[in-house]
Amino acid sequence: MRLISWNVNGIRAVMKKNFEQQLVDMAPDILCLQETKAQDEQVVEALSTIEGFHIYTNSAEKKGYSGTAILTRTKPLAVEYDMGIEEHDNEGRVIAAEYEDFILITVYTPNSGSELKRLGYRTSWDADFLAYIRQLETRKPILVCGDLNVAHQPIDLARPQANYNKAAGYMQEEIDGFVNLMGAGLKDTFRELYPDTVKYTWWSYRAGARARNVGWRIDYFLSSPSLLPRVSEAFIYNEIDGSDHCPVGVELTA
Repeated sequence: MRLISWNVNGIRAVMKKNFEQQLVDMAPDILCLQETKAQDEQVVEALSTIEGFHIYTNSAEKKGYSGTAILTRTKPLAVEYDMGIEEHDNEGRVIAAEYEDFILITVYTPNSGSELKRLGYRTSWDADFLAYIRQLETRKPILVCGDLNVAHQPIDLARPQANYNKAAGYMQEEIDGFVNLMGAGLKDTFRELYPDTVKYTWWSYRAGARARNVGWRIDYFLSSPSLLPRVSEAFIYNEIDGSDHCPVGVELTA
């Protein structure tokens, strides 16, 4: 089973940028999207030419903002939206799809903002999201994928010293939130298989950052320990464009 996650930075925009052919080339069994930037019916309409997938979407109350979706060839046993916490549940950031032997959670973690105005909110989100996924994990092993909006270690961004405790995505509070996920037992699938590989998943649109590979690795697949032996491959498609993020994914054996 091939699972792919991609922050598309607008589903209607990416559909105009060779998305359908990229989908064929990547050949996912499950595709998780973040930052769809559309209402549920608009996401379904934008994807109307794509066949063979069940589509589940979670949109923000604010139009043109945030939003997540799951496209899956196998119909899940159940699908749940949001965390059941009012202050977090109006931006369409979480979908959980339950399959026979695991639960897949896709998430678009809040960005602390260029002036760090949402850093406090982000910290409370991280704590509540951790509690939410730990509760799901009592039922079945979990895979968490999506844009977590944090680089974990210096290897995960091109300029760690310049950004540490100065820029959203590499504040100590955000790093601590990720460390807490690891402390709860989750495994960073890419780093488990490629501990020393430098690859990024997001690049600023400014100053030709992508062409110069001045990037950040902020998109992940995290796995319960019991599921990790089934992760036969983890990959970052940094040659695929169409968004300021690139797709990431894993292969699961039966």
